Amino acid sequence: MKKRVAVLGATGSIGKSTLDILRNQRDSFEPVLFTAGKNAGELERLKKEFPQAECVLGKAAQLNDVLLDAIASSGADITVNGISGAAGLEPSIAAINAGSDLALANKETVVMAGQLIFALAREKNVNIIPVDSEHAALFKLVEAHGRENVSEIILTASGGPFRNYSMEKLKTVTPQDALAHPTWNMGRKITIDSASLANKGLEVIEASLFFNLPPEKIKVTVHPQSIVHSMIRLKNGAVYAQMSNPDMRLPIHDALSWPETSFSPYSSLEFDSLSLSFEKPDLERFPMLALAYEALKKDPLMPAVYNAANERAVEAFLEKEIGFLEISALVGYVLEKSFPKTEEPLNIQAVFARDREAREFAQRFIRVGSC
Repeated sequence: MKKRVAVLGATGSIGKSTLDILRNQRDSFEPVLFTAGKNAGELERLKKEFPQAECVLGKAAQLNDVLLDAIASSGADITVNGISGAAGLEPSIAAINAGSDLALANKETVVMAGQLIFALAREKNVNIIPVDSEHAALFKLVEAHGRENVSEIILTASGGPFRNYSMEKLKTVTPQDALAHPTWNMGRKITIDSASLANKGLEVIEASLFFNLPPEKIKVTVHPQSIVHSMIRLKNGAVYAQMSNPDMRLPIHDALSWPETSFSPYSSLEFDSLSLSFEKPDLERFPMLALAYEALKKDPLMPAVYNAANERAVEAFLEKEIGFLEISALVGYVLEKSFPKTEEPLNIQAVFARDREAREFAQRFIRVGSC
């Protein structure tokens, strides 16, 4: 029987990779819903190619009820959430409430509301399968060796385009410079996050919540080749790694096929001329990673603050309102202003309230220049 697949963010980077799989495995997967935020022309072409699928145009960030209703009524067995940023949280909730498994590329869903999302998934008896290459690797490794045997997890980071830049040179970085990633082809926001190591910070938070491990059990190593996607260290000290070419179609295919491990043509790794290197991340030049650990250790709502502040900082950097180094300065400022708080209930309303507050603090930083 074919799996019925909904693709949220079908015209973005994750969506396009998913479409490649759907085109090549028509006997395994049946598209039932495509959504896009603004690319009406491409969505119309998808409607012609897959006439059985509903196509919905509407920005999740604008709380488009049509979009959420379409997710709820799609009848999908699995929903690929490739929407970028905090805008992906409510569509994730809609998919879970509809009884669909969730192939999750939108890491912000877990960063902002991980405890709530996993509780909802348990209540609705659905599975959340990570699509980020690092977490997809960890998902497979932990599944193979048993969560009870894992001592720590090790996330790899490409280091981005500025891995060898001095602090002085980082001051001169332009948005165009930051959008040139050395190994991955991604959307604008995630590419900037990779350059600042904010993306790895978000992944540390996501890994902690996804695999229920404290921050000190999550390590990061810089691996410029992007061949080793993550590693786990077992209690006996042995380290196991997942290795493949940097191609997002592999983790998407694995998520769509889960719990089966089926044939994939998307990653044939050759070892004849393969050279791998690893190095410690420089937290002085790239403090966004350290700030993520700080947010994770404070209170359950602070990861949402980190994410919101970073989203606004990236927007400001791309608009040339702030410099590259001010991204981390802005996020550090917002984290400080947002903590400590009195005891707050952990619910979705509180998550969105802290998100809004963080963006207001971020705007204050941008308006004044620094605070």
